[in-house]
Amino acid sequence: MVLLQRPHILLLLIGTHQFLQCWIAFGSVNEEGQKQEEFSEELLLKPLPDHKLLAHFHFQSSAPPSISNGCHHHLFPKAISQLVQKFRVKEMELSFTQGRWNYESWGGFDPISSSNAKPPGVELWAVFDVPQHHIDASWKNLTHTLSGLFCASINFLESTATYSTPEWSFPPASGNVRYGTLPCEAVCTENLTPWLKLLPCRDKAGIALLLDRPSLYRGFYHSQRLHLTSTESSSEGIDSGIILEQTLTVVLQPNSGRAIEVHASEKHIQPSWSLSSIFGKQVSGRCVLAKSSSVYLLLDRGLVAELKFPSKENGKSAANGLTSENFWSNPSFELSVNPDRIFLEESSSHSKSLSILYMFQVEKYSESEPFDIGLMWKVPVAWLCQQTPLHASRFLMGSGNERGAIAISLKSTQFTEGFMSANSKDGSCELRVDVFQVVPWYVKVYFHSLRVFVDQQPRAVSDIIEKIHASPSKDKMSPGVMEVVLKLPCRVNTAALTIEFDKGFLRIDEYPPDANQGFDIPSAIISFPNFHASMVFLKDDSLNKSPLLSKFQEKCPVMSYTEVLLVPLTTPDFSMPYNVITITCTVFALYFGSLLNVLQRRVAEEERFLKAKAAKKTGQLPLLLSKLSAKLRGRRREPLHSPPSSSSFINSKLVLKVILVAGLAVGWQYFFS
Repeated sequence: MVLLQRPHILLLLIGTHQFLQCWIAFGSVNEEGQKQEEFSEELLLKPLPDHKLLAHFHFQSSAPPSISNGCHHHLFPKAISQLVQKFRVKEMELSFTQGRWNYESWGGFDPISSSNAKPPGVELWAVFDVPQHHIDASWKNLTHTLSGLFCASINFLESTATYSTPEWSFPPASGNVRYGTLPCEAVCTENLTPWLKLLPCRDKAGIALLLDRPSLYRGFYHSQRLHLTSTESSSEGIDSGIILEQTLTVVLQPNSGRAIEVHASEKHIQPSWSLSSIFGKQVSGRCVLAKSSSVYLLLDRGLVAELKFPSKENGKSAANGLTSENFWSNPSFELSVNPDRIFLEESSSHSKSLSILYMFQVEKYSESEPFDIGLMWKVPVAWLCQQTPLHASRFLMGSGNERGAIAISLKSTQFTEGFMSANSKDGSCELRVDVFQVVPWYVKVYFHSLRVFVDQQPRAVSDIIEKIHASPSKDKMSPGVMEVVLKLPCRVNTAALTIEFDKGFLRIDEYPPDANQGFDIPSAIISFPNFHASMVFLKDDSLNKSPLLSKFQEKCPVMSYTEVLLVPLTTPDFSMPYNVITITCTVFALYFGSLLNVLQRRVAEEERFLKAKAAKKTGQLPLLLSKLSAKLRGRRREPLHSPPSSSSFINSKLVLKVILVAGLAVGWQYFFS
C-alpha cells in the first residue's frame, strides 16, 4: 500500500531492477563471448654490483578486438586507442631517458638491458599499416600528437631531416618503419605526469604509489618507455586489439640506515634497503582495477654464484639452499617479508649459474598492513653482471672546425668464451655484429673512407663487412644512414670502424640557442642477432598470468647503444648583430640630434645671453670709471660692448656644425649605397 501511494518509488525500483538485469546480461555476454580489458602492475627489484639498486616498473593494459566497445573503453586509455586507429599504427615505441646505461657495471645480456636500456633523450620508432606514400604524412601527424600528449618536443621529428628509414639492421625493420631521436631533449616531471595518466589508478593506488618524483629523479638512470602493438583490423567492423606496455626503469642509490663499520673485509658490503627508504612510501594494496599486482626480487646469475657455500662443489645444493623454506636465515642476506613463491631459472646455455626470483603478492596487503620489503646484507659480496659479447664505445677523431672522423670501438668482455660454442660450425666460428648509425645532414660523411681494424691491424673491408647499406645525407632534406653487418672471428679482442666526415655550415637562423655547446650525433645501435637474452623460469601456469615474466621468456636480440657524440661546428659571433645595432643607433642619434639642434637654435637670444654673461664677468672698477667719465663729459654712459669676435665666432661655429652634419649625411649615404 505504501508503494502504491508513492508511485515514484515504485518506478525507481523497477528501473533499478531492469538496469541490474541488463548489466548482468552484458557482463555474462562479455565473459562468454569475448575477452575483457585487462590491466596488470608489477615491480622488479634487482641488486647491482656497484652498490646500487635497479627498480623496474611494468604496467600492461590490453584491449581485445571487439565490436560493441568501439571508441569506449573501461580500462584502456582512450587517447592511445584513438591514436592507433587514426594513424593506423601497427607497432610503436617511445622512450624518455635521462642518463646513460652502464653496460660494464649493470650488464647487457639480460631482457631488461636489451629492451629497456635506451639512449639519452627521446627515441621514437613506429611501424605503420598504410601504403608507402602515406607513411611520411602519418609519421608527421603522429609526432605532433605525441608531442601534445606527453608535453615534449617530439614534433621536431616531423622534418625529413630528423628521421630515417632503416632497411634491415634495426630489429623491427621493414618498409613501413620510421626512426627518429632527440638526444638533447630534457626529461622532467612534465613528461612523467601524462605517462602516469594513462594508468587506470594513476599514482594514487597500487604499485604506482611508489613513483615519488624526487626519489626517481635523484637516480643515476631514469627511462620511461611506452610500447604498443596492435592486431590487424578486419573488414567486418571489428576494432583492432591493442596491447600497451608501460615500463619505468630506475637505477637508485640506497641509503642504508644501518651503520657500517669501515674494515678492509667489508669494503664490498652491499647497502641494506627497503621500499620506504628508497621511495619514501609503502604499498598499501593493489590497484582495484588491476588483475594482478606483484613485486619480484631478482638475484642475478653472478650473484647466485657468489652466494654459494665456500666449497663451491655442489652448485645445485647451494641453489637449493637459497630457495629452501629457510631462506630468511641465509648467512648472506635477510629479507624482511616472507615471499609467496620462489622461482628458479631453467638451465642457461650462456651461464653455469641460475637466477633466483622471489615473488610477493600485493593483494593481501592493505593500509593497516602495508607492504614494505627490505633486504639486509650480512656479509660482503662482489660479483659481475653478464655482459654483451663485445662492449661498444664511440668517439670522435681529429681537430678543428673543418673535418673529423667517427670511430666505433668493439672490445671483448671476457664472457664470449662460453657464448661461442653455440655458434661454432665445422671448427670455424664467426660473430655477427649489426651496426646502425644515423648522422645529421650537417655532418657530411664520406662512406668511401670506411676502414676496419681487427686486433689493431687494418683489414680489407670486403673481408670483414658482409653487407652494407649507405644512404648519403642531403642538405636540409635527409640525414645520413649507415647499416653494416660485420663478420668477426670469435676470438677477436678488439675491432674498430672509422669513417671520415666534413662539418657543414648553417644559416644563422638554423643554429639552436645553445650553439656554442655543440651539436649532437645520435647514439649508434650495436646488435648481436645470434644472441638472444631471455630468462626462462620453471614452467608453471602462474607464470602465464604474469606479463613481466612472460616478457622475460621471449627471445629478444641482444643490443646496446653507444654514447651520444658532441660535434663542435663553426659558430658565428652572435654578439655582432648587437654591436651593429648599437653603433647604428649611436650614429643616428648624433646625426639627428645635431640637425635638430641647428634647426631649433635662436641666434639673437644667444647673442644677448653672451652679452649679459660678458657684463657679469666685467669688474666693478671699469664700471665706476665709465660712470665718472660720463659725468665729466656731460654725456650718457654707453653700455660696454662685447668683443666683436664673439658674434663672428658664433657664426663660424654654426657654419662648421652645419658642414659637419652635411658631411656625415653624405658619407652615410655613400657607405650604404
